[in-house]
Amino acid sequence: MAAESSTEERGELSPRSQQQMQERTPPPPAAPPPAPQAAPRRSPQLRVLLTPLPAPGRRLPQKRLLGAYDEAAGGDGKRRRAERSSPEHEDGGSDGDSDGMEAGQDGSPPLSAYERKRLKNISENAKFFAALKLHESAARLHEILAKGPSHVAKRAKPRKAEGGTVQRRSMRLQRMQPPEVPQVEAPAEEEQEEHVPAGPLPMATGGQEEKSETALLGTWLQLSEMKNNNTEKRTCDMARYQAALSSMLLREDSIRKVVSSRVRSVAIHPTESAVLVAAGDKSGHVGLWDVSRTAEEGAHVFTPHNFSVNCMHFSPSHPAQLLSLSHDSLRCGDVSRAVFDEIYRTEDSLSSFDFLEDGACTAIVGLWDGTVAVVDRRTPGTSPELSADIGFKMTRTVDVHPVDKQYFLAAGSVDVRVYDVRWLRRSGNQAVSTLHGHTKSVASAYFSPSSGRRVVTVCADDKLRVYDTSSLSATSALLCTVRHNNNTGRWLTRFRAVWDPKQEQCFVVGSMARPRQIEVFQDTGLLLHAFCSPELLGSVCSINAFHPTRNILVGGNSSGRLHVFME
Repeated sequence: MAAESSTEERGELSPRSQQQMQERTPPPPAAPPPAPQAAPRRSPQLRVLLTPLPAPGRRLPQKRLLGAYDEAAGGDGKRRRAERSSPEHEDGGSDGDSDGMEAGQDGSPPLSAYERKRLKNISENAKFFAALKLHESAARLHEILAKGPSHVAKRAKPRKAEGGTVQRRSMRLQRMQPPEVPQVEAPAEEEQEEHVPAGPLPMATGGQEEKSETALLGTWLQLSEMKNNNTEKRTCDMARYQAALSSMLLREDSIRKVVSSRVRSVAIHPTESAVLVAAGDKSGHVGLWDVSRTAEEGAHVFTPHNFSVNCMHFSPSHPAQLLSLSHDSLRCGDVSRAVFDEIYRTEDSLSSFDFLEDGACTAIVGLWDGTVAVVDRRTPGTSPELSADIGFKMTRTVDVHPVDKQYFLAAGSVDVRVYDVRWLRRSGNQAVSTLHGHTKSVASAYFSPSSGRRVVTVCADDKLRVYDTSSLSATSALLCTVRHNNNTGRWLTRFRAVWDPKQEQCFVVGSMARPRQIEVFQDTGLLLHAFCSPELLGSVCSINAFHPTRNILVGGNSSGRLHVFME
């Protein structure tokens, strides 16, 4: 007892007291068994069902959030939904986030808390967008687009300070001629729109030295009055002819830029005393070059036409006259009167012409629309004597038979035919002979110069063809075909194969081969000679012509330059 008392005095329980306390104390409840580990679930997905605004007098069913809320609530989801639908929760507080129903003041059906919050969000969003003023900005943008792009004045470029670095520009970019070409005043853009007037034009170059021009015209007139010692065309055997071709060389002083743009036609004066060459370009210029003169006074340029000079011939009986044809007119440049007379003018485009007799008073003219016209220079006015439809889509070249002048050869898109000018009518014309075999457009067709027994054609199907026209039957026989690259493109004048007046069986044509060259073929298809000079000839000479009596060949390229091969 004394021991127990001493233990209680120290504030400690005796062992007996501790046993009594344990007996009176109920045992602690058993620990609950560990909960089974839940299987991994997919992330909850929120599905929202939106409700349109309720119409007056109609109560819409209550919408709620489904899916993620129920999955997050687990098994207690049904119990919580039941609690929300109990009367206690319906009559609960007026918290805006609760799901209770609230009746409208005008007797409309009550709105749920979700609908009230939705209407509140709509109102706040409307106020926010109104503060941004998007409707006003959209209206202003629509007005700007309706007015179109505004014309803003360009700011003037500041001038460079004096003494600064000067940028060098080539003569081509400055639209300047090379030094060896007589400086012609370049017309301004407004002046280029001016057209050459109809009617006679004075034979003046304009802007060039009058003294040198008078000298050139005087040389032309003097050469035209001279008669050749041997007027007959010389024909030799093939071996001597090839030797003569090999002796013709290109020298540095026999190259000259005569016209400003692409050469479309070339003519050689028939005199044997000098070499006088005429060239027509794409811009309506006609250039005359006396090859024997110096660079400063040897060439002069005239402007008798508005458009491309497609064809030129010196008159066979009057070499003082140079006839040139452009798209709109046929003119005769008479050096004895120093004037370009107008022979024929039309609104249709002209393509080529040839003389119907040696006096050069009448001519047959081809038009791009497929018709031909007969022109008589002795008739006053500029109208044709006859305009005939020969059934072509276009007429590129016309050529008169050298012996029987009533026949002429016309080359069209894919047609080459021989007609009799005596039987031409306005329509319904029948061909005397037809040259078949062309599959693409024909660039040219010409009779052989002395007898007319051969015709050479150039076609876009990369072939040169030679026909037998000795009998002028209904269908002319094809003698030979030569594979030849005629694909000149848009920047080069199309090739024209023309006969050598001195040699009945040979013709000359341009070439696309490298090194650049001019080719001479026999009517059998044999290549006789190729004129080339790697140092001096570096361009394609599309238009070529032989001198009628001398061993001289002239070739023109797309830059207005002439190359003269001579002995």
